[in-house]
Amino acid sequence: MAQEKLMILRKKNNISNPANTVSRKTAAAQRSKKNKWYKISSLIGFFAVWQFISYLNVSNNWFNPVFLPSPSMIIETGYTYIVRGTLVTHLTDSFVRMFSGFAIGVLVSVIIGMLITSWKWFDNMVMPVINLIGPIPVLAFLPMFLIWFGIGEGSKIALIAYATFIPMLGYVVEGIRNTDPYLIRSAISLGATKFQVFRKITFNSALPNIFVGMKASLAFTFSALVVAEMMGASTGLGFIIVDSKNWFKMSDMFMAATLIGLEYTIFHGILTLIENVILKWKREGVSSAVEE
Repeated sequence: MAQEKLMILRKKNNISNPANTVSRKTAAAQRSKKNKWYKISSLIGFFAVWQFISYLNVSNNWFNPVFLPSPSMIIETGYTYIVRGTLVTHLTDSFVRMFSGFAIGVLVSVIIGMLITSWKWFDNMVMPVINLIGPIPVLAFLPMFLIWFGIGEGSKIALIAYATFIPMLGYVVEGIRNTDPYLIRSAISLGATKFQVFRKITFNSALPNIFVGMKASLAFTFSALVVAEMMGASTGLGFIIVDSKNWFKMSDMFMAATLIGLEYTIFHGILTLIENVILKWKREGVSSAVEE
């Protein structure tokens, strides 16, 4: 009993004392800054080790240095593309295709997920088909999408949207189904319409799962982007990889692959930033629980 009373007094003291709140926020900011430095140091260390291994390979002649270009060689290759004025075009075209397909895939998954959780007959009609075609690799659908939508931008965006939609749908459905039923009943009893219930309660409750699904499906989005640009494209990072393979330009291939990884990292970071702003209550709640 004494220990329980002591814990209750400590909690009351933490709530009533603003200094404790400020100190917790300061400590959280310091940890966040420290974690960022760890992440930056990790990337710097990775490229430094890569540069060192490439240097040892050139010095000791373990294998053909062309097979493993160093980061400095990749930077020189990127600079050559910049001087030619083509790098911005490749990056822009890839980003537009990726973002368009990703946005369409997320939007369609939210709509289909809402319909699946609203009507059981729709769930019974759609989910067996999704479970049937879901495990099929995106690469297998590429020839079909080229035939259906042509070799233009439509087939590339459609393939990327499909690759985003399949893994995203499960997160949306799970998030909607995990909504607290008491909140829905309370809203209905107060006269809320179905649309208001979905917008104010169901959608907000599913938002954490939706963000998790977006970040999880982002890797599939970029994979589909590279696959789509490997056929029927004259620009883009995937096109650089295929074109470099044909001419055995390893530095160009590594440059395109590195840019894809950096583009993914930046976009993933933007999603995380948006998630932290929209779901601030979730982040602060977890931080408080860990601190206590």
